[in-house]
Parts: sequence; structure tokens; C-alpha cells
Amino acid sequence: MSTLFRHLPSVAQVLAGLDADPDIAALPRPLVKEQINDFLDICREEIRSGVIVDAAALALPALMPRLTAFVRARSRPHFRRVLNATGVVIHTNLGRSVLARAAMEAVAEACAHYSNCEFDLTTGKRGSRYSHVEKILCDITGAEAALVVNNNAAAVLIMLETLARGREVIVSRGQLVEIGGSFRIPDVMAKSGAILREVGATNRTHIQDYERAIGDETAALMRVHTSNFRMVGFTKEVSLPEMRALGDRYGLPVIEDLGSGTLCDLAGHGLPGEPTVQQVVAQGADVVSFSGDKVLGGPQAGIIVGRKEYVERIKRNPLNRAVRIDKMTLAALEATLRLYLDMDTARREVPTLRMITASQDSLRSKARRLADAVRAELGDTAGVAMRKGFSRVGGGAFPEYDLPGTLVSVDVAGISAESLREALLNTDPPLVARIEDDTFLLDPRTLASSELKLAAGALRQAVDTIKDKS
Repeated sequence: MSTLFRHLPSVAQVLAGLDADPDIAALPRPLVKEQINDFLDICREEIRSGVIVDAAALALPALMPRLTAFVRARSRPHFRRVLNATGVVIHTNLGRSVLARAAMEAVAEACAHYSNCEFDLTTGKRGSRYSHVEKILCDITGAEAALVVNNNAAAVLIMLETLARGREVIVSRGQLVEIGGSFRIPDVMAKSGAILREVGATNRTHIQDYERAIGDETAALMRVHTSNFRMVGFTKEVSLPEMRALGDRYGLPVIEDLGSGTLCDLAGHGLPGEPTVQQVVAQGADVVSFSGDKVLGGPQAGIIVGRKEYVERIKRNPLNRAVRIDKMTLAALEATLRLYLDMDTARREVPTLRMITASQDSLRSKARRLADAVRAELGDTAGVAMRKGFSRVGGGAFPEYDLPGTLVSVDVAGISAESLREALLNTDPPLVARIEDDTFLLDPRTLASSELKLAAGALRQAVDTIKDKS
């Protein structure tokens, strides 16, 4: 054993050997040395355990293929591209919405150069970063004013902190939702300093419940869109027009948290008629908040629109400094919103909308191309078939509605669906799919056409890795 240890190459020898690989040579030297030491430690453990018994296996040429693969894999950035074959369009764990090309180009421009982020090119003096998106938001939604913060939870927080700190906000008990990551509306409200006043029953709330709760300490009436769940059966909620009339009668603002929010009516695409931001503004909500990176299909942001008197107060809140957006978000959001100036353009150019509204014919065609690519990679070792199935919008939007489409099933002889799923997490790039009834499935809805061959290649990598280990 001691003889085998002496045959291990030195770190300097390995470094010299790796310098022939331009990708590895470009990596920071300390990082490469760390990976080499880790690899040599693995070799030492394999010697101790009897896995390596031949000195020839420790020669640098013999180690180099495995070592190169090890260093490449371990030196990859932790934050990486992933192929989404789950069929969940707005996949929170996979980064939510994919940006439109125009938004990506705007971000690159904002990062590569100085910009007029807070500089007024008309006066040559300090400007407002919100001016880049406020007008276009008002033009699209019909609101008097607009503000953007870093996410919708921050939008709700700053709205309540500004308009209701130390006072009561009346909310229906059936709307006290919990969103992903265990964030709850009552908790956000408590952090804002506003006092929650629950009214109604879990399943039914009437306008009289709100009216009876109004008192000297009431600051606002609030509606929360139950984005990620639905109650069915014997249920009732108060409509926005009813709430608006009650607010007018008592001089109270009406706040609407739309959650995901949408600027595009999707009722004609097999989805229910979710209220658009434009409709909510037109029906009289004083302040409305919604997300930028969900159905809207832009960057992470919390968008606030509404009456000027309330939005201006929110802008002046010192908390606004803590939750403001950066230049990259501004650039991506403006570019995305410009696409919404024409809804047909938005449906065509915004990837989230394009995936949600994809036709059955286009999905079948994409599934066929994906199946062909997988067969070309795996050959006779796998059974590849097309089948009807369903996708999901995701992101807490339309939780009980499925999007019909065409899936591709892959059955590799001798490899379980779960083993395949696990191996695909380590391919380059990783591929995330889904398993239903022990069947491994790829949903082409959430794969770009340019990613179909990449997905097939990832499957090839995964199958080869599993076979090598066995």
C-alpha cells in the first residue's frame, strides 16, 4: 500500500498536465489546486479500501481523463443553467420566468455601460429611477402612479407600513393565504406594524362583515387574491366594486394584493378569467400590488400601481430605500413592459406567455422533435413514446387548472425512473423532469426549441454515467 501511495503524482505534476486543457487553465489557480487535492484524497482512500491495487492506474496519463472530468465538474459555478422539462412554466425553484430576448439585451446593456439610472437627461441633474417604468406602467394599467420594489412581499409590506402602521386593516378570513417559503399575509402585516382585523368565516364573507368591523382605528380595507389555492362549494367573497362603494362611504382606501397578477387576459386559452391589473384598477382599487416575474414574465419585482396620492406617500417612505430595485431589474422590466404595449406582441415575445398559450399542434410538433432527438441519442436501449398529459402555469397562478399538452416518456432498460432522475441532476447542463406512476416524463412545453437536443444529450450523459457505475 505504501508503494502505491508513492506512485501518486504530485500536485505540481497534475497542474502541468491540466494546463493543456484551455478551459481548466483559465480557472483560478487556487480553485484548481483545491480540486486536485480533493481528487488525490479520493485516490488515497481508494488505495486504502482496495479499489486501486495496480500502480499503473496511478500514472498521470491513466488518471488524467477521470481527473479532468472531476476538476471540470467541481469547478462549475454553483448558480447554473438548468433545463426545465417539468412542464411547470413559472417554476419558483428554477428561477420563475424566463426573460424575453429584449429584456436580456437590456440587462446586458445596463451591466456593460454606465446609464441614466438616476440621472435626468433633460435637466442634467439627479433623476428618479422609477421614472423609467412609471409612465409605461400607468399607460398599460390605467393607474395614476406607479412604483416598483424588489418583490411583491416587499410591495405589500411597504403599502401597509405607509398607509396603516399602528392602525387596523380589515381582511377576509378566507384570504389570509400562505405563499411559498411559509410567508403568510398575517406575518407580513405584523411586520408592517398594521393591525390585522379578520372578518367573515373561512368560506364565506359578506359586505356586512366588513362594515361591522369599521371603527375609529380602521385605516384600510384589503383584498388578497388567493393565487395558490381555491375554495369551492358553499363560498362567497365580496367583490371589488362592493368594497369600493364601502370604502367611499367611510373614506377608506381599498388595497388589492393580486399576488401573481397578469396584464394579459388568458381566458381564451383554456384558463379561467383571472382579473387583470387593468380591470382591478378600473374597478376602483386605490393601490394594487403584483409580481413582475410570474405571469407578467419579467424580472423579480413587486409592482405597485394606483391613485397618485397613495403611491406618492409610499414613495416617500424611508423603507423604500431598503426595498428598491437595481438597474438590471429596471432595464429588464422596462423592456418587458414595452412588449405589453401590444398584447399580440407580448404573447409572441414573452416566453412565459408563449409557453402558457402554446397551441396543441405546436406542442405535439415539439414533442415529436424531442422524441426523435432522444431516440437518436439512446437508440435501441430506450423505449421512447409520446402521450397526452398536462402542464401547470406554476408560480401560484391558476392552481387548479391544467394545461393540456403532449409529453415524452423515456424507459431505459435496466434503469429505474428515479435513478434516471437523480443522474440527470449531475449532467451538463442538469435536466429536471418529472415522474408519474413510475414513468419518466419530459414535458416539451417548458423546453425551448433550441434545448431539445440538449435535453436528449443530457439523457445520454445520465445513462452513460449510470452504466459506468454499474
